[in-house]
Amino acid sequence: MTPRTTPCGPGERAGRWAKARQFFNAAENIRDLADEHSDVGDAYVTLCVHAGIAAADVICCARLGQFSRGENHNEAVRMLEQADKPSAKHLRTLLNLKTAAGYSHAPVSADDIKRAARAMDSLIEAARPLA
Repeated sequence: MTPRTTPCGPGERAGRWAKARQFFNAAENIRDLADEHSDVGDAYVTLCVHAGIAAADVICCARLGQFSRGENHNEAVRMLEQADKPSAKHLRTLLNLKTAAGYSHAPVSADDIKRAARAMDSLIEAARPLA
């Protein structure tokens, strides 16, 4: 099956960067306002995932002229590996946390929260100069 991609230019890249920043800021606000990180861990990790995905799209847009639009997360990671191999491991980390944070009955762990924060921060920093 052929990977689903979307061509992108400056407008799409700017839009994906705006979303990356929006999710990043929301994640940071939720974390800062929580009495206990465990109270908002699942929401925080979910926002980290979305910020990271949007930042990865910015990287792919800037370097490949397209980004992944498929449901298969492995395709998105493979595309990011072509654009920025070190960033691909951070996207993989976030995508592996997505199900636990959004669909599991159990809350994410403190370690998951830390891993999500580091991965999101790395992707945002990699995308920033390309936005």
